[in-house]
Amino acid sequence: MPTFSACDGTKLAYHVFGDGPPLICLPGGPMQASAYLGDLGGLSAQRRLTVLDLRGTGESAAPEDTASYRCDRLVDDVEALREHLGLDRMDLLAHSAGTNLAVRYAERHPERVGNLVLVTPSVMAVGSTVAGEVRRETALLRRDEPWFPEAFAALEAIFAGEATADSWQAVAPFWYGRWDAAAQAHRAAEEGQKNGEAAAVFGSEGAFDPELTRAALAGLGSPVLLLAGEVDLNSPPRAVAELVGVFPHAELVVQPRAGHFPWLDDAERFAATVGAFLG
Repeated sequence: MPTFSACDGTKLAYHVFGDGPPLICLPGGPMQASAYLGDLGGLSAQRRLTVLDLRGTGESAAPEDTASYRCDRLVDDVEALREHLGLDRMDLLAHSAGTNLAVRYAERHPERVGNLVLVTPSVMAVGSTVAGEVRRETALLRRDEPWFPEAFAALEAIFAGEATADSWQAVAPFWYGRWDAAAQAHRAAEEGQKNGEAAAVFGSEGAFDPELTRAALAGLGSPVLLLAGEVDLNSPPRAVAELVGVFPHAELVVQPRAGHFPWLDDAERFAATVGAFLG
């Protein structure tokens, strides 16, 4: 398992899949072990995926200072990885909550970013929000699914502030384009992959400065791909579309019938979309 040292001495691990030009990959969660990304639907056939386990997750060590789990402080770990790999510039892919880290990295080190791929992105770092009505409209696209009645009732309980642990479990099918055996196994594996303590710190006070971030990204010269899933409840296409204006050189692609993990729903389409963007 390849490792490197962060600036505070914490030993961090990364996983390498495939061959070709390097693509640095940041997981979401937040603070979930990178194992759930797999090889991103076979994208490793086109690029050498270098997938980071964020501190305190996966094979990476936990830091002495737990405040270093905060998103803005994780930027230094990404920069340490770049230096370790000897890359002057790097193409960067991030998923979900990890896109906040990628955006804050691009804000601080714009000259180090080649192409930037944000997959079903979170919108916290730029100060956007996703309206409950947009999530509800997205959920209703699944009304013909056999699991929908129970899942939608649980979703309404969440919207009403009456959620229970069972409610969150019941809405799990909304995260996937197909609630099949592969999706259920993927969901079940999450249980042992997340660092709850780190997740609580990730977005804590000081993690984000939307005004500063937006101002910095307005001058970003890097091409940006925003990839949304058509039925993704977490990052609905309408919400992701609002991010296009944050970047000078961004394009939005909505993958049909995909949820929050589009490489699981249609691996071939996902890999083709990202591969074409990266060139």
